[in-house]
Amino acid sequence: MEGEIVNRVAQSSLRTLDLEELYPQGPRHGLDISPWLDQGIILREQPFREAVKAHDWAAYQDAFVYLYCSSDAIVPTWAYMLISTHLAPVARKVVVGSRELLESVIFSETLAAMDVEPFRDKPVIIKGCSHLPVPPTAYTQAVDRLLGVARTIQFGEACSSVPLYRRK
Repeated sequence: MEGEIVNRVAQSSLRTLDLEELYPQGPRHGLDISPWLDQGIILREQPFREAVKAHDWAAYQDAFVYLYCSSDAIVPTWAYMLISTHLAPVARKVVVGSRELLESVIFSETLAAMDVEPFRDKPVIIKGCSHLPVPPTAYTQAVDRLLGVARTIQFGEACSSVPLYRRK
């Protein structure tokens, strides 16, 4: 048929990696430990242990949790470890730090488990636009996973991509 529009991208061997599709669903919660500190800055072991024990951990069921302290307190490592003993049985993932760190850790684990065989010897484009909070480190980790597997790696969209890698 003359004048028929042909989608050459769909017919090509080009594979798209959309990191947004790998985004693990589930609630994200930040847990600020400063309310459990004396005056928000001093960790007193016994009251801290009591506060941790009395906390309702069920609220974190199947959630991704990041622990932080919003005050300038010096928090010993064992305090976060103690909290983790209560969160580990209910939460999907626990980190100490920011929401951004949590997302980076989640993506790191997800990309490490990703099957790269569908991309073997193919031109690959890592999709650039995202509506979810895909951290920049996820993009670099995706490149790491695809190097040596993909024939080429590009970033962006099929209509306007930036070439990043070509196997020699």
